[in-house]
Amino acid sequence: MRLTNGSQELIIATRGGMAVKFNEDDVRSMGRFVGGVRGITLGDDDEVIGMQALRPGSTILTVCEHGYGKRTGVEEYRLTKRGGKGVINIRTTERNGKVIAVLDVIESDELIMISQNGVTIRSSISDIRTIARATQGVRLIQLNEGDRLISVARIEEDKEVEGSNGDAEDDGAPADEPADEE
Repeated sequence: MRLTNGSQELIIATRGGMAVKFNEDDVRSMGRFVGGVRGITLGDDDEVIGMQALRPGSTILTVCEHGYGKRTGVEEYRLTKRGGKGVINIRTTERNGKVIAVLDVIESDELIMISQNGVTIRSSISDIRTIARATQGVRLIQLNEGDRLISVARIEEDKEVEGSNGDAEDDGAPADEPADEE
């Protein structure tokens, strides 16, 4: 589930390296007790690992369990109808492993990757070059033998609050109550 503006493009990616991109207009409104509509047709032993509502100017970051991944321009994914099998998003080889995450990212974002053995690394999205869609990708993190990535998160650029000089102090008052004046 994602909050959208009503006219965005969506991408759904699978653990086996497939992805489908379609307009959210292709998904009709339904009540909450309805089963929904098919977003992507899955192959044998495949499963959905993520869905993103694409932001203007973003690229698609795909990350695999063995520490490899890639950034690809949104235009590399042809616009289709929902429910299709999709296109190859990344080659899931023995080197790469299966896909664990798909994110829409922009140059100013950062990325945190966490392995099952607790190795954590933070890197800038701008350090990951943009390459073609149906490739194996590049190394994002060096993992020890037997370790694998289990989680990836996008960190958006901090946006200062209008009128704030960045020196705000916490006076301990809850956000919805005014602080006592002394």
